[in-house]
Formats: sequence, structure tokens, C-alpha cells
Amino acid sequence: MYINKPASYTDYYELTMAQGYFLSGMHKKTAGFDYFFRNIPFNGGYVIFAGLNELVETIRNLTFSDEEIDYFRKEGFKEEFLEYLKHFTFTGNIYSVREGEVVFPSEPILRVEGDLLETQLLETLLLNILNFQSLIATKAARIKLAAGENSVVLDFGLRRSQGLGGIHATRAAMIGGFDGTSNVYSAQRFNVPAGGTMAHSWIQSFDSEIEAFRTYSNYYPDDTTLLVDTYDTLDSGVPNAIKIAKELEVKGHKLKAIRLDSGDLAYFSKKSRKLLDEAGLNYVKIAASNQLDERVIHSLRTQSAPIDIYGVGTRLVTGHTSPALDGVYKLNSIDGEPKLKISENIEKITLPGNKKVFRYLNGDGSFYGDAILFDNEEVIERMHHPTFPAKKSDLTNRTYEDLLSPVIKNGNIIQELPDVQSIAKYAKKRLKLLQPEYKRLDNPHIYKVGISTKLMEKRDILLKFFKS
Repeated sequence: MYINKPASYTDYYELTMAQGYFLSGMHKKTAGFDYFFRNIPFNGGYVIFAGLNELVETIRNLTFSDEEIDYFRKEGFKEEFLEYLKHFTFTGNIYSVREGEVVFPSEPILRVEGDLLETQLLETLLLNILNFQSLIATKAARIKLAAGENSVVLDFGLRRSQGLGGIHATRAAMIGGFDGTSNVYSAQRFNVPAGGTMAHSWIQSFDSEIEAFRTYSNYYPDDTTLLVDTYDTLDSGVPNAIKIAKELEVKGHKLKAIRLDSGDLAYFSKKSRKLLDEAGLNYVKIAASNQLDERVIHSLRTQSAPIDIYGVGTRLVTGHTSPALDGVYKLNSIDGEPKLKISENIEKITLPGNKKVFRYLNGDGSFYGDAILFDNEEVIERMHHPTFPAKKSDLTNRTYEDLLSPVIKNGNIIQELPDVQSIAKYAKKRLKLLQPEYKRLDNPHIYKVGISTKLMEKRDILLKFFKS
């Protein structure tokens, strides 16, 4: 799903700069921009890159409509610039890591090349799509890891999402490892599993809880999950669910699950499991919801709570406790000349020139570290810490992967864009290659990201030049 009329889905200053480049003739210069982030959200050890397909599809449809041109005219933009926009399409190149890749701070995840005007115009659109989906995919991956491989984790977040962000939140959650969603719109758009249970209002609308359960199970005999905490979980909800399960067995069907949505989930799940098992209903699953996230789920598992299905909503789609990924889009070159941004904060000094990323591997195929190097470099023997260059890592005799590959060339998409399920499988495979110490919830190891000697030297030369 791409954005309708994406040309105006931008910040105002992108357009004023674009007009300035056009009127001054600078729009004919070539430029390169890097997309990267500086800090890992959630105090975690990794990020799952997501949103690439949505970005590429949106860029393919990036033209200026008559309606947008008329609006810009009212805003005072000049006619010669508006005439240029009437015929605008993106004609540049985009190189990117694969969607679903495990990525780390400071490395260029995506590179845009083209003329200065068109590469500048992509900034806000690109950041909006990639930052949000990568954030939610990362949150989802953390939640899925906490829940465990054999648990089912479902997205229940649409009603608590920030407006239409819930659409892409579902897509990102699936990439991060979720198993399904209650969000029908996104399930249809992205061809992912949809499902749901019932609300408390269903039960309250009947004269009795058992009547509500029975009516629902009659309509959905092979797909019934009963919400058992409307009145009294252990004295009413679970006993009534057991009655319905027995009635379904007589008819040749099975109750799918019960759902707990309040109270002490560890306590109620243990008591509910005991009651179900004593009734011979060991096949009935237990689902839980209510303000879940990776830390709550980890706590529940630590307490041996017998929960099989987790419904996660608010804390998934809002990126609790890191509401935004700090991804940035920075100029790296003009007409082939490397550029960099200087800051008093050394971590914010950018890396000049067109670059690529090599991922070096351990002997077992797991990830060792990532090196950032100039695009025309090949084999390097060592990489340096970006801010403490005395720290270096020997890379000799290590195999590596080139993470960036062309996605758009001369404005044309040259890669087949995989579906969400394929991206999710790739993310799962790559996350398994990241060693456990980088994936733990508390105090994860810091993954090695370094720069080549040539890149470090060029950066230092430019720093001296601009500071002199």
C-alpha cells in the first residue's frame, strides 16, 4: 500500500529548497544521500529494517498532480518551477539492504543517488516510512523472541494506534515475527492472517454468560475463543467455558481457546490451566491480552505462566518505550565530491562519500561485525571504531556479505519486491544469525560497526579542512 499523491506528503522546506536548487541551476548537480540511524530503540541490540517495499512503490508513483500544482501556486511558488514539477518523476538510483535485514547504528542502510533536487525531495517521505516501520518491526521482533518460538503472537493494536499508522504497524509487526492480526484492512492489503475473538460487550449483551458463550460457539464451532473475565474468571468464566467445550465435543467440535484480558495473568492462567486439564480439555489453549509487551511477556514466562497465545496492542503499535526511530537522511556527496556534516557532538559527524556495508561473519556463519567503506573499495584488512579510531578489528580471513544492492536504477525498479511473508521469513533467518548476547532484553552487547582506513582518513582530512 503506497501513499496517494505522495508529492505533497512532505515538509514545506523540502519544496523551498527544491525551488531554490531549480532557480539557481543547482538542480542539475548530482548528489548522494545516506539513510541511517544513530541509536537503537528500546535499549536494545539491533533493529529490523522495514518499509522498503512501501517506499519503492511510493517513489514509483511520485508525480505532482494538477491539484498539488494549484496548491503550490497559491503558496507563491514560481511558475517556471511549477512547470518543472508538472513533468517530474524520480530518475535516480536507490541502493538498499534487504527488507527484513538486521541492522545497526551509523551504517548506511539505504543510499539515494540522482540529481540534487530529486534526491532532496525524497527526504521526508523516506524518513516517515522507514523510521516507523523499522521501529515497529523491531518492537515486534523483541516481543516474539520474549514469547518464544512455539507461542502465537497477534497484533491487536489498530484501535490504539496513532491514526492510520495502524495500517503499516500491522505490516511491520508481521515482518518482526508476529503470527496474525485483528486488523482486517491490513490483513487484506498485505495478505496476512486475520483473526479475533469477542469483546466483553458480546457477553454483556446476553442475559447470561453461558448463553453468550453458547450462541457464539454455535456460529463458530471450529473457531471459538471465549473471553472468560467479564464477570468472574475462575468461578464463572472458565467453568462456563468448560461446559461449552463439552457441548462442542458432543457435536464433534473442539473449543479453540479461552482468553484472559485482566487481572494477574500468571495466576489466572495457572488456575485456568488446572481447571481445563482436570476437565480433560488439555487441548484448549490459553490466550492473554491487556498491556502486554516483551518485558511483561518475559515476566510471565519466567513465572511459568501456561499462556499459548499473546494479543499485543498498545505497546506494540506505539513503540513503547521508544516512540520514534532516530533515522536521518544526510548528504554524502555533490558531483562526486564527498561531503560531511560537522557537529560539536562527535557521534553526529557524518561519513563522507558514497559507501557500502560489508557484514563479516564468524566461522559458524553468525554475524561478527559490519564495516562501512567507500563504494569503490574491495577487500579491507581492518575496520576502525567510528569515534575511537584506536579501537580496531582485524578482518583478515573472514568471509563477508555486501549488504547494499540496487533496487531502483535510473528511476526503474529492478528487483522483484517480495511479499510480507517472504520478508518475515528472511528477518527470522537473519535474526537467528545474531548471537544471543545482542538479543537479550537487558544490557545487550554492542555490535561492532566500524569504518575502513580510507574512509576514516578522508573524514579526518575534511574535518581539518572545514575547521581550519
